[in-house]
Amino acid sequence: MDDLVQWLVKQLNEDERIARAATLGPWVQSGVGDYGWTVDFGRSGAGVETADSDQGLADADFIAAHNPARVLREIDAKRRIIDECAWGGPDHADVYEAVLRRLALPYADRPGYVEDWRP
Repeated sequence: MDDLVQWLVKQLNEDERIARAATLGPWVQSGVGDYGWTVDFGRSGAGVETADSDQGLADADFIAAHNPARVLREIDAKRRIIDECAWGGPDHADVYEAVLRRLALPYADRPGYVEDWRP
């Protein structure tokens, strides 16, 4: 389980690095711009546009919802879960390991993921 914990912490560190490098926001889906649906990143000249379509609207909503501030809160919550599982003791070791395996699953496409961790 130590390898899994160390690997998960490494993934969260990478997610945090990426989130902190991005414009903090707030990110807001701000309607249709010149070329499609717009997501404003909270500072002048920062944002993206998606296609002017139902799919573009869905993409813009998704981008706005997954802003760096939200991602950083999610990382903090996951770190707390990992800490609880890693130091929770032997009484519930099977449950803790199952939780850690599920936390690792979204990162299964990243280098170092071990298929034996798959729940």
